[in-house]
Amino acid sequence: MGPVQKSQTTSEAAGRSSTVVQARDAQPGSYVTVIGTIVARQRENYYTFRDASGDIRVEIENSVWQNRKVLPGMQVRLLTEVDQGPTGPYLWVKSLQLMD
Repeated sequence: MGPVQKSQTTSEAAGRSSTVVQARDAQPGSYVTVIGTIVARQRENYYTFRDASGDIRVEIENSVWQNRKVLPGMQVRLLTEVDQGPTGPYLWVKSLQLMD
């Protein structure tokens, strides 16, 4: 049996940022914070998020938006949980903050 990796808690993830590449490599159930832009809507609650390292699919439920309008190119900070879907890893967004 290999070493046990500890998952980050929500508060630990909120304190430091990860890149999309790091998020893709994180264990499902880990919490990561990413900063970048939402570049496209894929379907329903799924979007494409991009930072300098690449793109990843994110799931943003209506309650997370809090009636805020996010336009392409606007920078956001997302606190997320890494999840694994049939097409690979994606980020389940817990909170969204608009960056100034």
